[in-house]
Amino acid sequence: MNPHLQKLQPYPFEKLSELKQGITPPGDKPHIALSIGEPKHPTPHFIAESLIAHLHGLANYPATKGLLELRRTIADWLSHRFSLPPASVDPERHVLPCNGTREALFSFAQCVIDAAEQPLVLMPNPFYQIYEGAALLGGAEPYFLNTTRETGYLPDFESVPDKIWERCQLIYICSPGNPSGSVISAETHRALINLSERHDFIIASDECYSEIYLDESVPPPSLLQSAHDMGNTEFKRCVVFHSLSKRSNAPGLRSGFVAGDADILKQYQRYRTYHGCALSLPVQHASIKAWQDEKHVTESRAAYRRKFSAVHDVLKDHLDLSIPPGGFYLWPDVHRDDCQFAQDLYARQNLTVLPGSFLSREAHGINPGQNHVRIALVAPLEECVEAAHRIREFIQSM
Repeated sequence: MNPHLQKLQPYPFEKLSELKQGITPPGDKPHIALSIGEPKHPTPHFIAESLIAHLHGLANYPATKGLLELRRTIADWLSHRFSLPPASVDPERHVLPCNGTREALFSFAQCVIDAAEQPLVLMPNPFYQIYEGAALLGGAEPYFLNTTRETGYLPDFESVPDKIWERCQLIYICSPGNPSGSVISAETHRALINLSERHDFIIASDECYSEIYLDESVPPPSLLQSAHDMGNTEFKRCVVFHSLSKRSNAPGLRSGFVAGDADILKQYQRYRTYHGCALSLPVQHASIKAWQDEKHVTESRAAYRRKFSAVHDVLKDHLDLSIPPGGFYLWPDVHRDDCQFAQDLYARQNLTVLPGSFLSREAHGINPGQNHVRIALVAPLEECVEAAHRIREFIQSM
């Protein structure tokens, strides 16, 4: 067996299952799960209809590179969404479809890491655990960048020593962040790109929450947008990951894309040909329809805003929280042990949230997820409001 498998830690939801084991919650309260970041808004009908209409495509092997029509649609979406000049994103060179961001974020590291050079892979802490697993199984050492209230829940790149950057081959960033919802600015993007040029590492920007944001007038910027604005028109060392799971409430479609540096994507396409992870033709056609429509995305954002506002109104005087600029999570500091908080909340209110320490690692003397919980506002509005009232009742009872 691959010896690096022994380095993998249990996934957060395995830990959560163990935490709840043996507890019998109150039977008079229906269970509410706010622990998993799985969108519950309806998947647009036109996505399913397109999928069904193209089921005959199951008779054909799909190409790893995907349909040109899909890549053109993605290139057009990137240009429109991130104010990139027409034709700046070349569908032949700058875009590859993938099976959602999880698959691509993991396999990308396996492609680009040279394990012979004792590499580091940098990542935010707390983080999406795929980053850590990808680094470890690629033969690299994870290096954690703590994100705390003091740093605005964002990585502080200026505090990283040169000796760390010199060993860095890949850095994962996530904006809006999971779990905090904090957004990396274009200015910070540019500083990081300058560091990547100086020290020769790749930036993998996880932007799967980019279409869920609070202020319609201030959408989160993309790494590609920031690169182009500073004259890096070939997106050197910059690769972004997007998905329809959160944007279009279609997590089961397993559809997304990778875009950026053409030289890197050429090698990654070669890797993916062997990896065998092409999108089926029905999924590609459904994805084309999804990327071409913004109405359902705008409606979904509005629904999240209503939930954030309603839940915040109930909890603002009882919990240390704020509405984040992006994403669909609340990341409150509960000012007590997060595992005990989550366990007792389930035991007394039949409500599940995720302990923050399950999403982070001890690094530089602290565990930055400690005493926080992640609350995913993915359930319907009424259920989220009911959950907020239960949390308030639980806090008041303590």
